[in-house]
Amino acid sequence: MSTPWQRFKQAAALGEPDQAPVALIADSPWLPGFAGIDTLEYFLLPDRWFEIQLGLRERFPDAVWVPDFWVEYGMAAEPSAFGARVHFRQDSPPSIEPVVTSLDHWADAPIPDVKEAGFMPLVLRLYQHYEERLQAEGLGVKVVAARGPMVTAGWIMGITDLMMGVVMDPAKVEKLLDKITTMIIRWLHAQLDVITDPEGIMLLDDIVGMVSLKHYEQFAEPYLRRIFDEFEGLIRIYHNDTPCEHLYPALTNANFDVFNFTHKADIAKVKELMGHRVALMGNIDPLNIGVRGSAEEVEQAAIACLDKAAPGGGLILSLGGGISPGMPAENVDAILRAARGWR
Repeated sequence: MSTPWQRFKQAAALGEPDQAPVALIADSPWLPGFAGIDTLEYFLLPDRWFEIQLGLRERFPDAVWVPDFWVEYGMAAEPSAFGARVHFRQDSPPSIEPVVTSLDHWADAPIPDVKEAGFMPLVLRLYQHYEERLQAEGLGVKVVAARGPMVTAGWIMGITDLMMGVVMDPAKVEKLLDKITTMIIRWLHAQLDVITDPEGIMLLDDIVGMVSLKHYEQFAEPYLRRIFDEFEGLIRIYHNDTPCEHLYPALTNANFDVFNFTHKADIAKVKELMGHRVALMGNIDPLNIGVRGSAEEVEQAAIACLDKAAPGGGLILSLGGGISPGMPAENVDAILRAARGWR
């Protein structure tokens, strides 16, 4: 009998495991409420955080969590390294406020030191701490994560100014994205260096989905490809749940292995557009079905995904994005039940 992680790896390699793997993105929008604590406690109490992460795996032993044991401050780690303002609240993940909107400023700004800048050194130290505890229990962190170049650029200078720059000052945007890409590669390496047995990376960048194919080929693909090429040999997961079917065939050239995408796209159409070149991780509606639906509705939505995309391999059953706040445990059970029962 294969383990959930073995099934995930087999599907990521475009294989067809003995049972469809279920992988879920769980982070600070969902986990504090699921555990019954406020968001500040989730970030500030390492022992409680550790209990929540272990409890998640005990409660749902058939699920794979990507990234597993994810040390994150919402989306704040990467923009905080560039000096973006971060606002913490008790009932939601941190919000981020750009400091400087000028491309002239960012094109000439230095590349942050990932071992000293913003929240990054805190994340690295926490990974070291948790990894020591996990190794003592026969566990460990397998996948680490980073926000992508375009979404990071959007956070530090504002999405509107970034998109205006794409049209009006493309050379400076390219200079900024090149700088951020260098930082992201260093950031992922720094995380991988503090864990014992790394097997994968995840890159999250929804802003890529907001551009045309022409602009994608100029402002996104070279930088995505550079990051994913750097980590050849690891499982490379790309999350982008912005509706962007016009980009799906081109995205396969970015050299990632697993694609987590929007619930708004029909999974059969995504499989057709991308071919058997990347594994699909999706794509149950995380809010209208995952949170608001009954367990029966969740199970039926999961079965529909399996029917459309599991034959032939390369499917990892998931939500079309991360777990939304308020998703009940029984709806996670329903996804797992669908995977166990589907043949």
